[in-house]
Amino acid sequence: MIILGIDLGKARTGVAVCDRAEMLASPLCVIQEHNRERLIEKIVKLSNERRAEQIALGLPKNMDGSEGESAQNAREFGALLQEKTGLPVAFVDERGTTVTAHGYLNQTDVRGKKRKAVVDSVAAVIILQNYLDYRRNCL
Repeated sequence: MIILGIDLGKARTGVAVCDRAEMLASPLCVIQEHNRERLIEKIVKLSNERRAEQIALGLPKNMDGSEGESAQNAREFGALLQEKTGLPVAFVDERGTTVTAHGYLNQTDVRGKKRKAVVDSVAAVIILQNYLDYRRNCL
């Protein structure tokens, strides 16, 4: 099944996609969009182009596991996304993904503007890969 991974941001949203065998998540793009409706339209277009069958959306929980305003915004966005795409949306705990993404980029010596351009798509890859691992091990 083709699954899109989404790292929702206020200004930039990272998008990743997996292969049909659900083995590997890969970066797809970063969408720079502040307007929620236009962002959803762009994700709908990507999901149609990629023939996605599901979406894994990062859920920004607090470090203690509770959900704050950001998590509520992600849940509302996920509901709209599900409505507009007709695809099921799975919420994936994204605690630590941006820190992990920066760690990966440090290891590969990606710095400056280049880092800013890719960190969100790397975070989306981590979210999606975590979801794929969960599906493989728990479902």
